[in-house]
Amino acid sequence: MTDYDLIVIGSGPGGYVAAIRAAQLGMKTAIVEKSDIGGVCLNWGCIPSKALIRNAEIINLLGRADEFGIEVSGINYDFGKAIDRSRKVVRKLTKGVEFLLKKNKVDCFQDEAVLESTNIVNLINSNKKLIGKNIIIATGASPRNIPGLDIDYKTIITSREALEFRDVPDNVVIIGGGAVGVEFGYVYSQYGAQVTIVELEPRLVPTEDEEISAYLQKSLEKHGIKIKTSTRFESVEVENGEAIVSVKANEQTEIINAGRVLVAVGMMGNVDGLGLESIGVDINKGYINVDSNMSTNVSGVYAIGDVTGKMLLAHVASAQGVYVVESIAGLTPSGIDYDLMPRAIYCHPQVASFGLTENQALEKGYDLKIGRFPLSASGKAIAMGETEGMVKVVAEKEIGDILGVHMIGSEVTELLGEIGMARMLESTTEELGWLTHPHPTISEVIKEAALDAEGGAVHI
Repeated sequence: MTDYDLIVIGSGPGGYVAAIRAAQLGMKTAIVEKSDIGGVCLNWGCIPSKALIRNAEIINLLGRADEFGIEVSGINYDFGKAIDRSRKVVRKLTKGVEFLLKKNKVDCFQDEAVLESTNIVNLINSNKKLIGKNIIIATGASPRNIPGLDIDYKTIITSREALEFRDVPDNVVIIGGGAVGVEFGYVYSQYGAQVTIVELEPRLVPTEDEEISAYLQKSLEKHGIKIKTSTRFESVEVENGEAIVSVKANEQTEIINAGRVLVAVGMMGNVDGLGLESIGVDINKGYINVDSNMSTNVSGVYAIGDVTGKMLLAHVASAQGVYVVESIAGLTPSGIDYDLMPRAIYCHPQVASFGLTENQALEKGYDLKIGRFPLSASGKAIAMGETEGMVKVVAEKEIGDILGVHMIGSEVTELLGEIGMARMLESTTEELGWLTHPHPTISEVIKEAALDAEGGAVHI
């Protein structure tokens, strides 16, 4: 048995970042991963899906080549090669993470971890025991099942299989209109599939601002994607590899035939088989309960990332990991404010948001002023041929404190860093409007939206 200051279970963006930060602070650190270094995000989530989306964007651009005076003919699309490229991207990044762990002298164990006690971790396959003063659980989450929709991993699949299969059927039904649903919907549609997205809520990406959701729906419909909101999944049968999907809206049942059904209805924490119950860790609705410091109810045992159900985003997991490690080390890191966490969806156009939506701000009792600016009035967007989208700034009326920013458009996720910095520095719409932005850039739309909130936008 080896003694460690910290044992991390799970090597996703929460786990590996926590392990590296701990090593930087002088802790003897171990990380245990039962599958691939990098977790779901690097191997079967964030990274490979973005690689596929890039392929889809190129197909879309080639379809518009005549707008740029370019004649294109005889193009063939090979989804299998797109999958190959995505796996190559994954391998490069996971090798990089492995190198960083080694460089920082983190002991890595590819094994299945089970907690024997609050400071002993059993490695099942190698029959070893690790002793740790502190333990961080960072095991992530898996796609959630819904009644009547049994995943067979062939015709009815999750996002994991969607990142492996090398073909795109003629017809695809996606159950769930959140981030995963709209991202894969866009990819499949660009590769020629007739895509139908079924969403129980009244709108797509229901946690986003209503205006942005409406804009996204119109955009996806232009790509030929069928959107069925306020629609309940009823049942599915598979006959000879073909899915017969029954959905219901306004008391009317509709049957949709599809070569594949992608289930994208949410996640559930990976809490089974870890021995959590044996040491008394509190679990609620499939997630580990933690306090604001990411501590479980058991002293010395922490949980970060998707397994907590707090906010299922990779960068949130990383922030939580750093916070826990620095707290253990006796530092005083700033607390995590989930209202200030950026959110990004990578369909085309992209959706990027930060802070409160307009409705959320109104529910909290704020008097508001709203600023808007369309990308169709941006010189850079016009030059790029990417004029679809808008920026919306939600601000407190009297002082102009920025409560939220909501964007849709090409590469708008790259603007979130500026918004986050402005909010952290407690900037107002007036100050953001004063700031000189380089011209021509897409970033100018933030300045103009802030000015619009003050009634002073120049370019519209």
